[in-house]
Amino acid sequence: MIESKRRALIFFIIAALFAAAAGYFTLQKVRELNSDLGTMVTVYVAGADIAARDVITPDSVAAESIPQKFVTSEHIQNPDELMNKVSVVPLSEGDVISKNMLKEASAVTEENNRLVTLMSSERVFFDEPLEPLDRVDIIVSNRTDEGNQTEIFMKDVKVARVASEEGNFSGVQVEISLDQTPELIHMQNYADSVRIIKANVGLANQEVAGTSQEAEEAPPEEEPAEAEQPAEEKAEEKPPAEEKKEEQKQDSGE
Repeated sequence: MIESKRRALIFFIIAALFAAAAGYFTLQKVRELNSDLGTMVTVYVAGADIAARDVITPDSVAAESIPQKFVTSEHIQNPDELMNKVSVVPLSEGDVISKNMLKEASAVTEENNRLVTLMSSERVFFDEPLEPLDRVDIIVSNRTDEGNQTEIFMKDVKVARVASEEGNFSGVQVEISLDQTPELIHMQNYADSVRIIKANVGLANQEVAGTSQEAEEAPPEEEPAEAEQPAEEKAEEKPPAEEKKEEQKQDSGE
């Protein structure tokens, strides 16, 4: 009887150990699954229909939570990554936005304008670092059989974007008309020297603004002359009483 109780106790202890081990491994597995599927990560999806090439705005996106296991490097988790971006494909409401379908929005402000990149090189020189929305003049120098020629190739060109390399200014994108684009690219490739200088448009704009303001404030010169003309006409007109007297004198003379 004592031997049977001893065996039962041993089996009970062994069973308890197996149960504890099974519970431990099961808990570990559940924790692993929870770490993969249970942790939810916020990603951004289309909150409304977005047409291709339309600029993505905060109103057109929405946040959605998905398990971490299904999150890839292409998912958008930071809303700053959507700033100034367009989608190259149309998106319906609820579609997940991924990085491979995004493109930088164009800085072109006119439909018929194009952006041309000018990077600092052996042919292209910048007098000073530039900023977006600066205006520049492009000076071109060529060596010909007739001699060296330097001319102003383009004036008052808008700087759309600025490029930098390791924090240092390295080039710009200028916005020009479609007709001027081949000419600038030709000069960029074949001119002996292309020099970009910042256009000082501030004073010119102030002078133009001041001239227009003075023109608006100056009183019109023609109005007094027009006002004097009716007065002269009134002076030339005779009163009716004098006209009647002259008619009576003529009748009496006859």
